[in-house]
Amino acid sequence: MAQWDAEVAVVGLGAWGACALWQLAERGVDAIGIERHQPGHSLGSSHGGSRMFRVTCLEHPGLVPLARRSRELWSRLEDSADQQLFFPVGGLLIGPKDGRVAGGTLTAAYRHGIEVSTLTGQALRFHYPRHVGVPEGHIGVREPSAGIIRPELSIRAAVNRAEKCGARILTDTRITTYDLVPGGVVLRTSQGELRVRQVVFTVGSWLSSLVGGLPLRTVRMPITWFRPLEPGDDTFGLEQFPVFMRELDDGTILWGNGAEGGHDVKLGIEDRADALPLDPEAYDRSVGPLDWSALTALLPAKLPGLEPLPSKVAVCMLTRTPDGQFVIGRPGDDPRVVVAGGDNAHGFKHATGIGEALAEIVRGEEPTVPIGFMSPNRFG
Repeated sequence: MAQWDAEVAVVGLGAWGACALWQLAERGVDAIGIERHQPGHSLGSSHGGSRMFRVTCLEHPGLVPLARRSRELWSRLEDSADQQLFFPVGGLLIGPKDGRVAGGTLTAAYRHGIEVSTLTGQALRFHYPRHVGVPEGHIGVREPSAGIIRPELSIRAAVNRAEKCGARILTDTRITTYDLVPGGVVLRTSQGELRVRQVVFTVGSWLSSLVGGLPLRTVRMPITWFRPLEPGDDTFGLEQFPVFMRELDDGTILWGNGAEGGHDVKLGIEDRADALPLDPEAYDRSVGPLDWSALTALLPAKLPGLEPLPSKVAVCMLTRTPDGQFVIGRPGDDPRVVVAGGDNAHGFKHATGIGEALAEIVRGEEPTVPIGFMSPNRFG
């Protein structure tokens, strides 16, 4: 009979992998977590100091139940860590009433009974004076349940909880190759060989290099921080400049949040059409004017009062799928392999719920939240 090192290996301990390992360990599963760097690192897609959370998910109707479940699990993770990870500061979604952002938010809210309130363009300009140049016909939608999550702290909290529940953690360990064998998987790592019955690949932009046949494409996504022109300008604090998404007339979507927790004002452009493709293994992490010039060109007319150059710039890797939805499940229905990827810039908020879903897939349990629309087999 084969000797197994563990029942399950979770490869990649970013947001999704860390939460999957936590959920598996809490269920008493013999699990190993494998991370090529250290949990909470800044070399992938799970960093940046803050991440937006909202329940009014406009990307797919099935994401609202997942967001609600994720919110419950964020609270559970906070309780176990005895540390605040989620900050319910509320959110603001701005754009044409029938547009993707504001219109999509209203559709999700009405369909799922989510509490929101609307603001006319005039009221929006009064209550949130830093959002200027809002055209007539655009509205604001306030979602009280929105907020921000601390990504690095959350990942470390989930990994720590998993370890306390019995999971083993291997850091600075890279998977080089793996073989599917009868009844399990042999993982070849930079630290040696591991034999497990199942493997969960949550490696972000590296997923397509490990699992073939997935239509994933990785692009460069800059994140920028700015300081107000006037030091101490409280109109750029979270109260008057909350976490937001704002759709412009040409379809460009700005996102960000006000200064908080020692961080400057955080801003970005969502999923730019001209985003540069990149190879995660040959990833140039240096930054230059191309990473912020498109954004800074918009600031004087849309968000005036900030310094013309960012105080800090970081780069995330964004993995896209053809339909903009995640890829979660068993490729080819193989009982030995589970994948989770295709973040498409809206995955962090769902990390706890996705971690639970991955644990349920591994254990063959009925899903708490249906995620069939995310199947990796939907592309044919």
